[in-house]
Amino acid sequence: MDMTAQKARLIKRRAEITGQLAEIEDQLDDPMPKDWEDRASERQGDEVLQALGNSDLEELRGIDAALDRIDNGSYGVCATCGETISDERLEAVPTTALCRTCAGAGK
Repeated sequence: MDMTAQKARLIKRRAEITGQLAEIEDQLDDPMPKDWEDRASERQGDEVLQALGNSDLEELRGIDAALDRIDNGSYGVCATCGETISDERLEAVPTTALCRTCAGAGK
């Protein structure tokens, strides 16, 4: 696996998420409409935005952890069993810290 390319891919995704989070935060800061029906609709939209933001934050944490593993040389090594994580798995799930076997055992 080309670690330079993988790191660049993770950094690019991190930038995308950071931009999305900024947009979500901006939308959540918009003032509430005065009309009650519009306000209820806006509140539902805010709940969806918050859920998306939480999902993005979780992905961001995974990316940061993967970048740390690249920097310290443990990227691609299963955190549970110490075996090498397949390139195919890292390509599909670049933030994973577990090999396919250990990830399946946790289900």
